[in-house]
Amino acid sequence: MIKLIKPYITFQEVEEDFKRIFESGTFTKGEYVNKFLQEIKTYLGVDHAFLTTSATTALTMCLKSLGIGLGDEVIVSDFSFPATVNVVEDIGAMPIFADVDQDTFNMKSEELERKITQKTKAVIFVDAFGNPSGISKIKGICEEHQIPLIEDAACAIGSSENGVNVGKIADLTCFSFHPRKLLTTGEGGVITTNKKEIAEIMSVKLNHGAIVRDGMADFINYGYNYRLSELQAAMGIKQLNKLESIVKSRNSIADEYKKRLHLLGFKRQNSLDNVIHNIQSLVFMVPEGMNRDHLIAYLTENGIESTIGTYCLSNTTYYKNKYNSVQPIAKYLEKNTVTLPCYDNVDHKYISNIIEKYVRTLED
Repeated sequence: MIKLIKPYITFQEVEEDFKRIFESGTFTKGEYVNKFLQEIKTYLGVDHAFLTTSATTALTMCLKSLGIGLGDEVIVSDFSFPATVNVVEDIGAMPIFADVDQDTFNMKSEELERKITQKTKAVIFVDAFGNPSGISKIKGICEEHQIPLIEDAACAIGSSENGVNVGKIADLTCFSFHPRKLLTTGEGGVITTNKKEIAEIMSVKLNHGAIVRDGMADFINYGYNYRLSELQAAMGIKQLNKLESIVKSRNSIADEYKKRLHLLGFKRQNSLDNVIHNIQSLVFMVPEGMNRDHLIAYLTENGIESTIGTYCLSNTTYYKNKYNSVQPIAKYLEKNTVTLPCYDNVDHKYISNIIEKYVRTLED
């Protein structure tokens, strides 16, 4: 089976670091965590960073640090994994689904402007599959209305728009280190911000609500333990150091796919000219009239792992039943996008040939 993705890390790369951690007996809040945090801040060019157990807990912390809760509205990109909206629902706020652009798969600016009300307390922009196209325009609208912008950049480590790294554009940015991400620590995530006042709140909330005075913890608030371990941080450091080469490699593979598949009527997710897209996931819209699910089944029969693009959040059973606000473009993309394997040494020619064979069976 040709897998959808393979991690860019081996045990041999971290073996000595793991041995050192075990010998030290320090498994959390140690030198590797501190080093990983510092290297993230340096790489992204941000003032503050906070490691978390996942991008989901990172998003939750952003909402809580902004004081968002019952009765508030949060506008959310509608084409994403459900974690993006689940965090809004979980704290008692109301998600407002914003439809997306059919080319970039990202929140449309006109949709955002149309859905802002006096109850809007935050916007969550999703970099669909690592593509930040349009984030700067969304940021401008949020600034005009004085609404905090949270960027769900779970997939977007290594991406940028207008020469600015994802991580320093929005007020708060959340990355994921899940196994399907380009940089993985097994599970994990990080929050970045240049807002000092938000960072001060975050530092307390992520330390069980405590600050340290004269060597003693003083619990001035309630808080959480969403920490990353030393072992995970050691994994992250190794991959961060080679992230730029990973992004270049994935873009090269994606271009090779595009040359073949566009001739068959497949349309790749579009990035704006001023964007570097890390190709976290390589996603195509299938040709008009093709049954995407049948294609995925055919690829599986031929030893190729693939999957849907992602979900129309407003069309999932829970949110459709509760809010009845299904967005048409997100719904179309959910039914008509496919994610293909993309990593070093993947046999993209074989995969393209199998897809071409499938198209010929439809023509026959």
